[in-house]
Amino acid sequence: MPRARRLTTAATLLTAISLLMSACTGQSGNEAADDPKADVTLNFWHGWSAPSEVEAIEANIDRFRAAHPNIKVDVTGNMTDEKINQALRAGGDKAPDVVSSFTTDSVGKFCNSGAFIDLNPFLKTSQIDKTKVFPKTLLDYTQFNGNQCTLPLLNDAYGLVYNNDAFKAAGITEPPRTWSQFTEVAQKLTKPNGDSYDQVGLMPTFHGYETTPMRLAAQWSPTYFGPDGKSNLAKDPAFAKMLTAQKDLVAKLGGYEKLERFRAGFGDEWSAEHPFHKGQVAMQIDGEWRVNMAKEAGVGFEIRTAPLPVPDDQAADYGKGYVSGTIMGIASGSKKQNAAWELVKYMTTDTEAVVAFANGIHNVPSTLAALESPKLNVTPEFKTFMDIARHPKSSTTPAQPDGGTYQLTFTDFAYAVEKGDVADIPAGLAKTDQQIDTDIAKAK
Repeated sequence: MPRARRLTTAATLLTAISLLMSACTGQSGNEAADDPKADVTLNFWHGWSAPSEVEAIEANIDRFRAAHPNIKVDVTGNMTDEKINQALRAGGDKAPDVVSSFTTDSVGKFCNSGAFIDLNPFLKTSQIDKTKVFPKTLLDYTQFNGNQCTLPLLNDAYGLVYNNDAFKAAGITEPPRTWSQFTEVAQKLTKPNGDSYDQVGLMPTFHGYETTPMRLAAQWSPTYFGPDGKSNLAKDPAFAKMLTAQKDLVAKLGGYEKLERFRAGFGDEWSAEHPFHKGQVAMQIDGEWRVNMAKEAGVGFEIRTAPLPVPDDQAADYGKGYVSGTIMGIASGSKKQNAAWELVKYMTTDTEAVVAFANGIHNVPSTLAALESPKLNVTPEFKTFMDIARHPKSSTTPAQPDGGTYQLTFTDFAYAVEKGDVADIPAGLAKTDQQIDTDIAKAK
């Protein structure tokens, strides 16, 4: 089951973290004084809730306990970032010592506010070279301004999940590799029915499940911020090109209003009624979890996966995509930071632990060694997402002190573009840059 399933709304999350910023101070990593060999109980909070997920994380904790019999771990699951932040602010013996969050957008604030401690001193003491353990993109989204306040704990890669039976019926023999091919294939797979559809090749609107502006923009290899730290949306042509291409695709598949009316009838994203499961869409932008969910829903067609297409002028970079994931950190207010590091180190860097957890919840492993492990359960469909995670041109959204506010601002602009409310995209991006810079300045 996907990490994204339990995300709180971005607006609620950002409000919760902002309340935390003035209250989180504590020990830094090189000041921790507790004895990790003494008998101790750690409070570990995480967000997983599905029975299979809870079972997988409990199995990892059991293996940790066997290797560290002096460290007891009290586990609390199904915790949102809002609840975690409230507990960190309150402090006390019941507050979490170790936290796992689904929200990489929070990293900038977690690091900037001091909510979590910098793990660099612990990595150094443990003689762990993080650049040799984790893929670079994962390190990018788990630190801010050199403060490695979190580490990756599995990751999600986004690609294309498609109905191969629909491909065959339309005479399509392979997945599209470039955006022009993607547009052509999406049109071939679309079956209009009056003012609606029997099937669309893809739901291209930004309100469509997982079709966010950030995930599409990743295919253009964008640079969100310049060397001066200022928002770079107007200066980097990648953003205008992506928005123009997406708007063109929306028009060719019937137009924004018609597509949105069809989308309004879709079932829940995390249920058997998902439109891909029901054959309402032939191609779905999604993560590695979708294949298993579709099979569990009992779909009657062959499912295949592929990377998302790239712009025609970047055809050589085919295979890249957007990556994100779960993060793990140590609360700055914890008085058990050395013992907490033993748990974080085990769950994030131990190959056996990472592989077992990845197999248990069907997410992509987060270490280079785990990605190559022969013990990893790899199907052809899953391998696509592993390859995306390893691709040198895959990217993520960078951490900022205002968390994901800049992404919300960009998304709001993208909504306006696809609706036809923006006549001049470059000028609109310039205004969006100004708003993003203002928000970040306030956060600092």
